[in-house]
Amino acid sequence: MEIANLIPHIESLIFASDKPVTTLELTDLVNNALGFMDDKVSLDQVEAALEGIQEKYSSEFYPFEVIQSGGGWQFLTKKEYHKTVAQLNGDKFLKRLSAAALETLAIVAYKQPVTKGEIESIRGVSSDYALQKLLEKELIIISGRNEKAPGQPLLYSTSKNFMDYFGINSAEDLPKIKEVIAEQLVEPTVIKDVQSENENSADEQLDNAEALAVNDGGELVVNDAGSEGEEN
Repeated sequence: MEIANLIPHIESLIFASDKPVTTLELTDLVNNALGFMDDKVSLDQVEAALEGIQEKYSSEFYPFEVIQSGGGWQFLTKKEYHKTVAQLNGDKFLKRLSAAALETLAIVAYKQPVTKGEIESIRGVSSDYALQKLLEKELIIISGRNEKAPGQPLLYSTSKNFMDYFGINSAEDLPKIKEVIAEQLVEPTVIKDVQSENENSADEQLDNAEALAVNDGGELVVNDAGSEGEEN
């Protein structure tokens, strides 16, 4: 099948899906829909079609785009229209996570699978409420139990909604801890040295200005007692 003919099928699948659709899923769905064809659509063809779709909707003419987020492909409104679209969803759309929830979510994201006890050991406070809210928002899931720990406590991991919420495709897309720490350790520019250089430069200019003078005849001469001009 020609890529140009394949594109509308893929667009319709992404548009109609209520969740992100992976490239492999798109390939299977297209082949199921076009079962009458002798030649099956390949993964490479679907990837080429997706590139064409991305290029198409990157135009300023469209207020939305097709991007890979939440583990698959989906139509999303461009960020320029965030406030406009937010009006349709009310407070639910604009609601932000609390600091406690973000701390807890960060621990789950980087330590998953992780128990409540491990989370509280890192935070130093109870995390019952934060975990409950994250479960309600479906940003984390209960992924099992730690059978090696006493009492076999529940294990928490991030969900697909978490990836969609932050616009990533897997936990591997999260910034590395070393990168975050490195950014925090960047030394600020030393302003004092810059000011000192400017002051020195200004002093030099002042010295040069003081070295020149106008004599009684209106001529510009070097104001230096040791110079030949003064001696003459």
